[in-house]
Amino acid sequence: MSAQPLAESLVQSVDWLAVAPPTIAAAVALVVLVADLFLPETRKPVLGWISVAGLGAAAVMLLPLLDGDRSTFCVNRATRACSYTADHFTLVIQFLVLGGALLTALLSVTNLKDDERRVPAGEFWFLLLSSAAGAALLPASRDLATLIVALEVASLPAFALVGIRHGEKRSSEAALKFFLSSVTATAVSLMGVSFVYASTGTLYLTQVAQGLTHVDGQLHTLAQTGVVLTLVGFAFKTAAVPFHFWVPDTYVGAPLPVAAYLSVVGKAVGFSGLILVTVVAFPSYADVWGPALAALAALTMTVGNVGALRQQATRAYSAVRLLAWSSVGQAGYLLVPIAAAGYARNPQKAIGSTVAYALMYAAVNLGAFAVAALVGRSRALNRISDYRGLYAANPLTALLLAFFLLCLAGLPPGIIGLFAKVTVFSAAVDAGLGWLAVVMAVNVVIALFYYLQWTGLLFRAPEGEPARHRVPAPLTAAIALTGILGVALSGAPQLVLRFAATGLF
Repeated sequence: MSAQPLAESLVQSVDWLAVAPPTIAAAVALVVLVADLFLPETRKPVLGWISVAGLGAAAVMLLPLLDGDRSTFCVNRATRACSYTADHFTLVIQFLVLGGALLTALLSVTNLKDDERRVPAGEFWFLLLSSAAGAALLPASRDLATLIVALEVASLPAFALVGIRHGEKRSSEAALKFFLSSVTATAVSLMGVSFVYASTGTLYLTQVAQGLTHVDGQLHTLAQTGVVLTLVGFAFKTAAVPFHFWVPDTYVGAPLPVAAYLSVVGKAVGFSGLILVTVVAFPSYADVWGPALAALAALTMTVGNVGALRQQATRAYSAVRLLAWSSVGQAGYLLVPIAAAGYARNPQKAIGSTVAYALMYAAVNLGAFAVAALVGRSRALNRISDYRGLYAANPLTALLLAFFLLCLAGLPPGIIGLFAKVTVFSAAVDAGLGWLAVVMAVNVVIALFYYLQWTGLLFRAPEGEPARHRVPAPLTAAIALTGILGVALSGAPQLVLRFAATGLF
Protein backbone atom coordinates (compact mmCIF):
# COMPACT_ATOMS: atom_id res chain seq x y z
CA MET A 1 0.00 0.00 0.00
CA SER A 2 2.89 2.37 0.71
CA ALA A 3 4.08 2.10 -2.90
CA GLN A 4 0.92 3.80 -4.20
CA PRO A 5 1.46 7.26 -2.58
CA LEU A 6 5.11 7.11 -3.66
CA ALA A 7 4.13 6.37 -7.26
CA GLU A 8 1.61 9.20 -7.22
CA SER A 9 4.22 11.64 -5.90
CA LEU A 10 6.47 10.82 -8.84
CA VAL A 11 3.78 11.66 -11.42
CA GLN A 12 4.00 15.37 -12.09
CA SER A 13 1.57 17.40 -14.14
CA VAL A 14 3.12 19.70 -16.75
CA ASP A 15 2.04 23.31 -17.16
CA TRP A 16 2.47 23.50 -20.93
CA LEU A 17 1.76 27.22 -21.04
CA ALA A 18 4.62 27.91 -18.61
CA VAL A 19 7.12 25.85 -20.62
CA ALA A 20 5.84 27.04 -24.02
CA PRO A 21 8.67 29.52 -24.95
CA PRO A 22 11.61 27.07 -24.79
CA THR A 23 9.43 24.19 -26.01
CA ILE A 24 8.40 26.07 -29.17
CA ALA A 25 12.03 26.95 -29.95
CA ALA A 26 13.05 23.28 -29.50
CA ALA A 27 10.12 22.01 -31.59
CA VAL A 28 10.88 24.40 -34.45
CA ALA A 29 14.53 23.27 -34.33
CA LEU A 30 13.39 19.68 -34.96
CA VAL A 31 11.06 20.83 -37.76
CA VAL A 32 13.92 22.66 -39.45
CA LEU A 33 16.26 19.68 -39.11
CA VAL A 34 13.74 17.30 -40.71
CA ALA A 35 12.67 19.78 -43.41
CA ASP A 36 16.32 20.24 -44.40
CA LEU A 37 16.43 16.58 -45.48
CA PHE A 38 13.70 17.06 -48.09
CA LEU A 39 14.14 20.60 -49.37
CA PRO A 40 16.24 21.18 -52.51
CA GLU A 41 19.14 23.63 -52.26
CA THR A 42 17.20 26.37 -54.01
CA ARG A 43 14.49 26.23 -51.31
CA LYS A 44 16.84 26.17 -48.28
CA PRO A 45 16.37 29.92 -47.57
CA VAL A 46 12.83 29.14 -46.38
CA LEU A 47 14.37 27.44 -43.34
CA GLY A 48 15.62 30.82 -42.16
CA TRP A 49 12.16 32.35 -42.28
CA ILE A 50 10.68 29.32 -40.48
CA SER A 51 13.27 29.88 -37.75
CA VAL A 52 12.46 33.60 -37.53
CA ALA A 53 8.75 32.78 -37.26
CA GLY A 54 9.42 30.13 -34.60
CA LEU A 55 11.46 32.50 -32.44
CA GLY A 56 8.78 35.16 -32.87
CA ALA A 57 6.09 32.69 -31.78
CA ALA A 58 8.16 31.66 -28.74
CA ALA A 59 8.53 35.32 -27.75
CA VAL A 60 4.78 35.96 -28.18
CA MET A 61 4.04 33.08 -25.79
CA LEU A 62 5.57 35.17 -23.00
CA LEU A 63 2.51 37.45 -23.05
CA PRO A 64 0.03 34.98 -21.45
CA LEU A 65 2.54 34.43 -18.61
CA LEU A 66 2.57 38.06 -17.47
CA ASP A 67 -0.42 37.57 -15.14
CA GLY A 68 1.59 35.85 -12.40
CA ASP A 69 4.11 33.21 -11.33
CA ARG A 70 3.65 29.69 -12.69
CA SER A 71 5.63 26.65 -11.59
CA THR A 72 5.78 23.11 -12.88
CA PHE A 73 7.75 19.89 -12.30
CA CYS A 74 7.23 20.38 -8.57
CA VAL A 75 7.94 17.90 -5.76
CA ASN A 76 6.38 20.09 -3.08
CA ARG A 77 4.61 23.31 -4.01
CA ALA A 78 4.29 24.36 -0.38
CA THR A 79 8.08 24.70 -0.08
CA ARG A 80 8.42 25.94 -3.69
CA ALA A 81 10.53 22.89 -4.59
CA CYS A 82 9.97 23.15 -8.35
CA SER A 83 12.33 22.59 -11.25
CA TYR A 84 10.73 25.21 -13.55
CA THR A 85 9.31 28.58 -12.51
CA ALA A 86 8.01 31.29 -14.86
CA ASP A 87 8.26 34.32 -12.57
CA HIS A 88 9.02 37.93 -13.52
CA PHE A 89 12.80 37.34 -13.58
CA THR A 90 12.32 34.39 -15.91
CA LEU A 91 10.10 36.32 -18.32
CA VAL A 92 12.46 39.32 -18.53
CA ILE A 93 15.49 37.13 -19.31
CA GLN A 94 13.48 34.98 -21.75
CA PHE A 95 12.36 38.16 -23.51
CA LEU A 96 16.01 39.23 -23.78
CA VAL A 97 17.15 35.78 -24.97
CA LEU A 98 14.41 35.19 -27.54
CA GLY A 99 14.54 38.79 -28.77
CA GLY A 100 18.31 38.53 -29.15
CA ALA A 101 18.00 35.20 -30.97
CA LEU A 102 15.34 36.68 -33.28
CA LEU A 103 17.59 39.62 -34.23
CA THR A 104 20.48 37.18 -34.71
CA ALA A 105 18.27 35.15 -37.05
CA LEU A 106 17.53 38.26 -39.13
CA LEU A 107 21.26 38.95 -39.40
CA SER A 108 21.90 35.32 -40.31
CA VAL A 109 19.40 35.22 -43.20
CA THR A 110 21.61 37.64 -45.14
CA ASN A 111 24.87 36.11 -43.89
CA LEU A 112 23.89 32.60 -44.99
CA LYS A 113 22.92 33.86 -48.43
CA ASP A 114 26.38 35.43 -48.81
CA ASP A 115 28.12 32.35 -47.36
CA GLU A 116 25.87 29.61 -48.75
CA ARG A 117 28.73 27.48 -50.06
CA ARG A 118 30.55 27.38 -46.73
CA VAL A 119 27.68 27.32 -44.21
CA PRO A 120 25.08 24.51 -44.36
CA ALA A 121 21.72 26.19 -43.80
CA GLY A 122 19.83 23.33 -42.14
CA GLU A 123 22.53 22.65 -39.56
CA PHE A 124 22.97 26.34 -38.82
CA TRP A 125 19.29 27.00 -38.08
CA PHE A 126 18.93 23.80 -36.05
CA LEU A 127 21.92 24.74 -33.88
CA LEU A 128 20.78 28.34 -33.39
CA LEU A 129 17.25 27.30 -32.35
CA SER A 130 18.57 24.56 -30.05
CA SER A 131 20.90 27.00 -28.33
CA ALA A 132 18.06 29.54 -27.99
CA ALA A 133 15.83 26.85 -26.42
CA GLY A 134 18.49 26.06 -23.81
CA ALA A 135 19.07 29.77 -23.16
CA ALA A 136 15.32 30.29 -22.63
CA LEU A 137 15.15 27.30 -20.27
CA LEU A 138 18.00 28.45 -18.01
CA PRO A 139 16.38 31.48 -16.28
CA ALA A 140 13.37 29.30 -15.42
CA SER A 141 15.52 26.57 -13.86
CA ARG A 142 15.12 26.27 -10.12
CA ASP A 143 17.24 23.22 -9.39
CA LEU A 144 20.96 22.79 -9.95
CA ALA A 145 20.60 19.80 -12.30
CA THR A 146 18.21 21.62 -14.66
CA LEU A 147 20.44 24.68 -14.45
CA ILE A 148 23.51 22.75 -15.64
CA VAL A 149 21.55 20.90 -18.36
CA ALA A 150 20.09 24.17 -19.67
CA LEU A 151 23.54 25.75 -19.62
CA GLU A 152 24.96 22.95 -21.75
CA VAL A 153 22.00 22.89 -24.15
CA ALA A 154 22.68 26.59 -24.73
CA SER A 155 26.47 26.15 -25.00
CA LEU A 156 27.04 22.95 -27.00
CA PRO A 157 25.32 24.15 -30.21
CA ALA A 158 27.21 27.44 -29.87
CA PHE A 159 30.55 25.58 -30.24
CA ALA A 160 29.40 24.17 -33.56
CA LEU A 161 28.02 27.55 -34.69
CA VAL A 162 31.41 29.18 -34.13
CA GLY A 163 33.20 26.61 -36.31
CA ILE A 164 30.44 25.95 -38.85
CA ARG A 165 32.12 27.59 -41.85
CA HIS A 166 33.74 24.94 -44.06
CA GLY A 167 37.41 25.44 -44.88
CA GLU A 168 37.87 28.33 -42.46
CA LYS A 169 40.92 27.80 -40.26
CA ARG A 170 40.14 30.76 -37.98
CA SER A 171 36.65 29.40 -37.27
CA SER A 172 37.99 25.96 -36.35
CA GLU A 173 40.59 27.41 -33.99
CA ALA A 174 38.01 29.72 -32.40
CA ALA A 175 35.56 26.85 -31.90
CA LEU A 176 38.27 24.69 -30.29
CA LYS A 177 39.32 27.46 -27.90
CA PHE A 178 35.68 28.16 -27.00
CA PHE A 179 34.97 24.45 -26.53
CA LEU A 180 37.95 23.79 -24.26
CA SER A 181 37.27 26.78 -22.02
CA SER A 182 33.57 25.98 -21.76
CA VAL A 183 34.12 22.29 -21.03
CA THR A 184 36.53 23.27 -18.26
CA ALA A 185 33.89 25.61 -16.83
CA THR A 186 31.26 22.86 -16.94
CA ALA A 187 33.54 20.35 -15.22
CA VAL A 188 34.29 22.83 -12.44
CA SER A 189 30.57 23.68 -12.06
CA LEU A 190 29.57 20.01 -11.91
CA MET A 191 32.13 19.30 -9.20
CA GLY A 192 30.83 22.29 -7.24
CA VAL A 193 27.22 21.17 -7.65
CA SER A 194 28.10 17.64 -6.51
CA PHE A 195 29.76 19.04 -3.36
CA VAL A 196 26.72 21.23 -2.64
CA TYR A 197 24.40 18.24 -3.10
CA ALA A 198 26.55 16.09 -0.81
CA SER A 199 26.38 18.80 1.85
CA THR A 200 22.66 19.60 1.65
CA GLY A 201 21.04 16.46 0.22
CA THR A 202 18.98 18.45 -2.32
CA LEU A 203 19.31 20.13 -5.72
CA TYR A 204 16.38 22.57 -5.50
CA LEU A 205 17.68 26.12 -5.15
CA THR A 206 15.35 27.18 -2.33
CA GLN A 207 16.05 24.00 -0.37
CA VAL A 208 19.81 24.39 -0.98
CA ALA A 209 19.56 27.90 0.53
CA GLN A 210 17.91 26.45 3.64
CA GLY A 211 20.25 23.46 3.82
CA LEU A 212 23.43 25.54 3.68
CA THR A 213 22.39 27.35 6.88
CA HIS A 214 22.27 24.03 8.78
CA VAL A 215 25.22 22.13 7.34
CA ASP A 216 26.86 19.63 9.67
CA GLY A 217 30.20 20.89 11.01
CA GLN A 218 32.08 18.03 9.34
CA LEU A 219 30.65 19.04 5.93
CA HIS A 220 31.20 22.78 6.28
CA THR A 221 34.46 22.80 4.27
CA LEU A 222 32.86 20.64 1.58
CA ALA A 223 29.94 23.06 1.29
CA GLN A 224 32.26 26.08 1.05
CA THR A 225 34.31 24.38 -1.65
CA GLY A 226 31.14 23.52 -3.58
CA VAL A 227 29.93 27.12 -3.47
CA VAL A 228 33.29 28.47 -4.68
CA LEU A 229 33.64 25.93 -7.51
CA THR A 230 30.09 26.57 -8.72
CA LEU A 231 30.76 30.31 -8.84
CA VAL A 232 34.06 29.79 -10.69
CA GLY A 233 32.27 27.71 -13.32
CA PHE A 234 29.72 30.45 -13.97
CA ALA A 235 32.49 33.09 -14.04
CA PHE A 236 33.84 31.26 -17.12
CA LYS A 237 30.44 31.53 -18.79
CA THR A 238 30.19 35.28 -18.16
CA ALA A 239 33.69 35.85 -19.64
CA ALA A 240 34.85 37.44 -16.39
CA VAL A 241 38.61 38.03 -16.13
CA PRO A 242 40.74 35.87 -15.85
CA PHE A 243 38.36 33.48 -17.64
CA HIS A 244 37.94 35.74 -20.68
CA PHE A 245 40.81 34.61 -22.89
CA TRP A 246 38.54 32.85 -25.41
CA VAL A 247 36.42 35.91 -26.24
CA PRO A 248 38.41 37.96 -28.83
CA ASP A 249 39.52 35.02 -31.00
CA THR A 250 36.11 33.37 -30.79
CA TYR A 251 34.28 36.51 -31.91
CA VAL A 252 36.69 37.05 -34.81
CA GLY A 253 36.59 33.41 -35.95
CA ALA A 254 32.82 32.99 -35.72
CA PRO A 255 30.36 34.22 -38.36
CA LEU A 256 29.44 37.77 -37.36
CA PRO A 257 25.80 36.96 -36.42
CA VAL A 258 27.09 34.18 -34.14
CA ALA A 259 29.51 36.64 -32.49
CA ALA A 260 26.55 38.98 -31.92
CA TYR A 261 24.56 36.07 -30.45
CA LEU A 262 27.36 35.14 -28.05
CA SER A 263 27.86 38.75 -26.97
CA VAL A 264 24.22 39.13 -25.93
CA VAL A 265 22.46 35.78 -25.47
CA GLY A 266 25.59 33.99 -24.25
CA LYS A 267 26.10 36.69 -21.63
CA ALA A 268 22.43 36.57 -20.59
CA VAL A 269 22.78 32.82 -20.00
CA GLY A 270 25.89 33.19 -17.86
CA PHE A 271 24.61 36.11 -15.81
CA SER A 272 21.13 34.69 -15.19
CA GLY A 273 22.71 31.46 -13.98
CA LEU A 274 25.09 33.41 -11.75
CA ILE A 275 22.19 35.40 -10.28
CA LEU A 276 20.22 32.24 -9.51
CA VAL A 277 23.05 30.44 -7.73
CA THR A 278 24.16 33.48 -5.72
CA VAL A 279 20.95 35.25 -4.71
CA VAL A 280 18.55 32.27 -4.65
CA ALA A 281 20.74 29.26 -3.73
CA PHE A 282 23.70 30.71 -1.80
CA PRO A 283 22.44 33.81 0.08
CA SER A 284 23.98 32.56 3.32
CA TYR A 285 27.41 32.68 1.66
CA ALA A 286 27.10 36.31 0.58
CA ASP A 287 30.20 37.10 2.63
CA VAL A 288 32.11 34.76 0.26
CA TRP A 289 30.68 35.56 -3.17
CA GLY A 290 30.06 39.27 -2.56
CA PRO A 291 33.75 40.29 -2.20
CA ALA A 292 34.83 37.74 -4.83
CA LEU A 293 32.42 39.13 -7.46
CA ALA A 294 33.36 42.72 -6.56
CA ALA A 295 37.02 41.92 -7.26
CA LEU A 296 36.09 40.11 -10.48
CA ALA A 297 33.97 43.08 -11.58
CA ALA A 298 36.83 45.55 -11.07
CA LEU A 299 39.32 43.29 -12.85
CA THR A 300 36.96 42.47 -15.73
CA MET A 301 35.94 46.02 -16.60
CA THR A 302 39.56 47.23 -16.40
CA VAL A 303 41.08 44.48 -18.55
CA GLY A 304 38.21 44.67 -21.07
CA ASN A 305 38.43 48.43 -21.55
CA VAL A 306 42.24 48.47 -21.73
CA GLY A 307 42.10 45.65 -24.30
CA ALA A 308 39.63 47.63 -26.41
CA LEU A 309 41.77 50.76 -26.06
CA ARG A 310 44.79 48.93 -27.53
CA GLN A 311 43.07 47.98 -30.80
CA GLN A 312 44.72 49.48 -33.89
CA ALA A 313 42.33 50.91 -36.47
CA THR A 314 44.20 49.38 -39.44
CA ARG A 315 44.51 45.87 -38.00
CA ALA A 316 42.44 43.15 -39.66
CA TYR A 317 39.12 42.52 -37.85
CA SER A 318 39.89 45.35 -35.42
CA ALA A 319 36.22 46.43 -35.37
CA VAL A 320 35.10 42.97 -34.21
CA ARG A 321 37.99 42.73 -31.75
CA LEU A 322 37.07 46.11 -30.26
CA LEU A 323 33.47 44.95 -29.81
CA ALA A 324 34.77 41.72 -28.24
CA TRP A 325 36.98 43.51 -25.71
CA SER A 326 34.20 46.02 -25.12
CA SER A 327 31.85 43.15 -24.26
CA VAL A 328 34.36 41.96 -21.65
CA GLY A 329 34.35 45.44 -20.15
CA GLN A 330 30.55 45.53 -20.20
CA ALA A 331 30.55 42.17 -18.36
CA GLY A 332 32.42 43.92 -15.57
CA TYR A 333 29.66 46.52 -15.27
CA LEU A 334 27.06 43.74 -15.21
CA LEU A 335 28.88 42.03 -12.34
CA VAL A 336 28.79 45.14 -10.13
CA PRO A 337 25.12 44.92 -8.99
CA ILE A 338 25.41 41.14 -8.44
CA ALA A 339 28.37 41.80 -6.16
CA ALA A 340 26.40 44.60 -4.49
CA ALA A 341 23.57 42.13 -3.78
CA GLY A 342 25.94 40.36 -1.40
CA TYR A 343 26.11 43.51 0.73
CA ALA A 344 22.68 45.11 0.17
CA ARG A 345 19.66 44.81 2.44
CA ASN A 346 17.49 44.59 -0.68
CA PRO A 347 19.31 42.24 -3.10
CA GLN A 348 16.34 42.31 -5.49
CA LYS A 349 16.85 46.00 -6.21
CA ALA A 350 20.54 45.43 -6.95
CA ILE A 351 19.78 42.52 -9.27
CA GLY A 352 17.22 44.71 -11.04
CA SER A 353 20.09 47.03 -11.99
CA THR A 354 21.93 44.15 -13.68
CA VAL A 355 18.81 43.08 -15.57
CA ALA A 356 18.09 46.66 -16.68
CA TYR A 357 21.68 47.09 -17.87
CA ALA A 358 21.51 43.77 -19.73
CA LEU A 359 18.36 44.88 -21.60
CA MET A 360 20.03 48.12 -22.69
CA TYR A 361 23.26 46.38 -23.64
CA ALA A 362 21.43 43.73 -25.68
CA ALA A 363 19.60 46.26 -27.86
CA VAL A 364 22.52 48.56 -28.66
CA ASN A 365 25.23 45.88 -28.92
CA LEU A 366 23.16 43.87 -31.41
CA GLY A 367 22.67 47.11 -33.35
CA ALA A 368 26.43 47.71 -33.46
CA PHE A 369 27.03 44.15 -34.66
CA ALA A 370 24.30 44.57 -37.30
CA VAL A 371 26.10 47.61 -38.74
CA ALA A 372 29.40 45.69 -38.57
CA ALA A 373 27.74 42.89 -40.56
CA LEU A 374 26.65 45.44 -43.16
CA VAL A 375 30.13 46.96 -43.54
CA GLY A 376 31.67 43.48 -43.57
CA ARG A 377 29.74 42.62 -46.74
CA SER A 378 31.95 44.98 -48.76
CA ARG A 379 35.01 45.18 -46.48
CA ALA A 380 35.81 41.58 -45.52
CA LEU A 381 38.61 42.50 -43.08
CA ASN A 382 36.21 44.68 -41.06
CA ARG A 383 38.83 47.12 -39.77
CA ILE A 384 37.87 50.21 -37.78
CA SER A 385 39.47 52.29 -40.54
CA ASP A 386 36.92 50.80 -42.98
CA TYR A 387 34.24 52.85 -41.21
CA ARG A 388 35.85 56.15 -42.14
CA GLY A 389 33.40 58.25 -44.13
CA LEU A 390 30.46 55.90 -43.55
CA TYR A 391 28.24 58.97 -43.17
CA ALA A 392 29.03 60.03 -46.75
CA ALA A 393 28.03 56.63 -48.12
CA ASN A 394 25.10 55.75 -45.84
CA PRO A 395 24.07 58.61 -43.53
CA LEU A 396 21.30 56.80 -41.64
CA THR A 397 23.43 53.73 -40.90
CA ALA A 398 26.29 55.95 -39.70
CA LEU A 399 23.97 57.92 -37.42
CA LEU A 400 22.58 54.71 -35.94
CA LEU A 401 26.06 53.26 -35.33
CA ALA A 402 27.09 56.53 -33.69
CA PHE A 403 24.00 56.31 -31.49
CA PHE A 404 24.76 52.70 -30.52
CA LEU A 405 28.37 53.57 -29.63
CA LEU A 406 27.28 56.59 -27.58
CA CYS A 407 24.79 54.38 -25.73
CA LEU A 408 27.58 51.92 -24.90
CA ALA A 409 29.72 54.84 -23.76
CA GLY A 410 26.87 56.29 -21.67
CA LEU A 411 26.72 59.67 -23.42
CA PRO A 412 23.73 61.67 -24.70
CA PRO A 413 21.80 61.23 -26.92
CA GLY A 414 22.23 57.62 -25.77
CA ILE A 415 20.24 58.35 -22.62
CA ILE A 416 19.47 54.68 -21.99
CA GLY A 417 23.23 53.94 -21.74
CA LEU A 418 23.75 56.80 -19.29
CA PHE A 419 20.69 55.73 -17.28
CA ALA A 420 21.87 52.11 -17.10
CA LYS A 421 25.36 53.10 -15.94
CA VAL A 422 23.91 55.41 -13.28
CA THR A 423 21.72 52.59 -11.90
CA VAL A 424 24.73 50.25 -11.72
CA PHE A 425 26.83 53.00 -10.09
CA SER A 426 24.04 53.64 -7.56
CA ALA A 427 23.83 49.95 -6.70
CA ALA A 428 27.52 49.93 -5.81
CA VAL A 429 27.27 53.11 -3.71
CA ASP A 430 24.13 51.95 -1.88
CA ALA A 431 25.87 48.69 -0.95
CA GLY A 432 28.84 50.57 0.50
CA LEU A 433 31.18 49.59 -2.34
CA GLY A 434 32.56 53.09 -2.89
CA TRP A 435 35.92 51.80 -4.15
CA LEU A 436 34.17 49.74 -6.84
CA ALA A 437 32.13 52.79 -7.90
CA VAL A 438 35.41 54.73 -8.32
CA VAL A 439 36.92 51.91 -10.42
CA MET A 440 33.79 51.91 -12.57
CA ALA A 441 33.96 55.70 -13.05
CA VAL A 442 37.60 55.46 -14.20
CA ASN A 443 36.71 52.69 -16.65
CA VAL A 444 33.81 54.68 -18.08
CA VAL A 445 36.28 57.48 -18.86
CA ILE A 446 38.68 54.99 -20.51
CA ALA A 447 35.84 53.60 -22.62
CA LEU A 448 34.84 57.10 -23.75
CA PHE A 449 38.11 57.42 -25.65
CA TYR A 450 37.74 54.41 -27.97
CA TYR A 451 33.97 54.78 -28.44
CA LEU A 452 34.31 58.47 -29.36
CA GLN A 453 37.32 57.77 -31.58
CA TRP A 454 35.28 55.26 -33.60
CA THR A 455 32.26 57.59 -33.65
CA GLY A 456 34.36 60.49 -34.96
CA LEU A 457 35.76 58.32 -37.74
CA LEU A 458 32.27 57.80 -39.15
CA PHE A 459 31.94 61.50 -40.02
CA ARG A 460 35.44 62.17 -41.39
CA ALA A 461 36.03 62.69 -45.09
CA PRO A 462 36.38 59.30 -46.81
CA GLU A 463 39.66 58.32 -48.46
CA GLY A 464 38.85 58.01 -52.14
CA GLU A 465 35.39 57.16 -53.38
CA PRO A 466 33.07 56.22 -50.47
CA ALA A 467 32.03 52.57 -50.50
CA ARG A 468 28.32 52.11 -51.10
CA HIS A 469 26.71 49.51 -48.84
CA ARG A 470 23.62 47.79 -50.22
CA VAL A 471 21.40 46.87 -47.29
CA PRO A 472 19.34 43.66 -47.75
CA ALA A 473 15.84 43.62 -46.25
CA PRO A 474 16.58 41.28 -43.26
CA LEU A 475 19.65 43.34 -42.34
CA THR A 476 17.62 46.53 -42.69
CA ALA A 477 15.00 45.07 -40.35
CA ALA A 478 17.61 44.13 -37.73
CA ILE A 479 19.28 47.57 -37.79
CA ALA A 480 15.91 49.34 -37.75
CA LEU A 481 14.54 47.27 -34.85
CA THR A 482 17.58 47.84 -32.66
CA GLY A 483 17.59 51.54 -33.57
CA ILE A 484 13.90 51.98 -32.76
CA LEU A 485 14.29 50.09 -29.49
CA GLY A 486 17.33 52.14 -28.47
CA VAL A 487 15.65 55.46 -29.27
CA ALA A 488 12.42 54.43 -27.53
CA LEU A 489 14.26 53.34 -24.39
CA SER A 490 16.27 56.58 -24.39
CA GLY A 491 12.96 58.46 -24.44
CA ALA A 492 11.59 56.60 -21.41
CA PRO A 493 14.54 54.99 -19.57
CA GLN A 494 12.67 54.74 -16.27
CA LEU A 495 10.41 52.07 -17.80
CA VAL A 496 13.37 49.71 -18.16
CA LEU A 497 14.22 49.70 -14.48
CA ARG A 498 10.57 49.26 -13.48
CA PHE A 499 10.16 46.40 -15.93
CA ALA A 500 13.41 44.77 -14.83
CA ALA A 501 13.16 45.18 -11.07
CA THR A 502 9.48 44.66 -10.23
CA GLY A 503 9.01 41.42 -8.31
CA LEU A 504 12.03 39.62 -9.72
CA PHE A 505 11.74 36.59 -7.44
